[in-house]
Amino acid sequence: MAEKAKILVQLDTDPLPSVFDRVVAIDAGVEHLLSYGGVTPQNVVPLVHGCIFTRGPQDLHRTAIFIGGSDVQAGEHLLSEVRKHLLPQYGLSVSVMLDSNGANTTAAAAVRVAARHLDLSRARSLVLGGTGPVGQRVVRLLARAGGHVRVGSRQLERAEAVCQRILAQVPGAGIEAVSVASAADAPAALDGRQLVIAAGAPGVVLLPRKIRDKASSLKILIDLNGVPPAGIEGVELNDKGTIRDNIVCYGALGVGSIKMKIHKTAIGKLFQTNNTVLDIEEIYQIALQLDI
Repeated sequence: MAEKAKILVQLDTDPLPSVFDRVVAIDAGVEHLLSYGGVTPQNVVPLVHGCIFTRGPQDLHRTAIFIGGSDVQAGEHLLSEVRKHLLPQYGLSVSVMLDSNGANTTAAAAVRVAARHLDLSRARSLVLGGTGPVGQRVVRLLARAGGHVRVGSRQLERAEAVCQRILAQVPGAGIEAVSVASAADAPAALDGRQLVIAAGAPGVVLLPRKIRDKASSLKILIDLNGVPPAGIEGVELNDKGTIRDNIVCYGALGVGSIKMKIHKTAIGKLFQTNNTVLDIEEIYQIALQLDI
């Protein structure tokens, strides 16, 4: 008997389900895509039950859930609620992936390209915009790899809060909050850093050229801002391992092509079993297996 069709159930916390996520799902080989917007922990239960009670346990690996939307925290809460209503003890479970705002796949792509050029277990990094959704995941991955990570923010208290959160997830992590509220803060924040990843708000210059040119230890610059001006001045959108001023540079589109590969591969992984949960660490492990 032929296998049942691959069905992906897209649960989006925004009123309108993301077209971007829908297109990627189809390009990844999903045969039927069921998209729901405005999904919350309060209304998700019947959607989960619709996934697990419609096919026998032997066929549930052909159904999966994708959680998206622009609010990463809302996505995290939704993932937690979805998992409560799966029944793996009876074989009634489906695989689930979280990628609200593309934060997990983007962070995984950024850290994966950094790992091509540095031993992350020894790397000394600075994450600008490290308190945002992508930045926090970048910090988490770098900290788990074992290097020393500075979390840069214009509000030191926010950076310190992120550090405490990461330390709860990665005990003993080498992590430090630094202020980048003004140009005067930059030398201390950049001191000894080999890797800078900019994950701040679109259209905001986080690292001007005149400041970074004074940082002699820099080896890699990764700018995740896709809206001009660049988050790291001098890094171009299409840079993909481009050498500029003896520094390896990646721009948002250069990282984005790798993010897309990770995203599509992760969607495919959902249909291999009925009990996979793909959050940031699991998605990064997928990224490590890819030839990029």
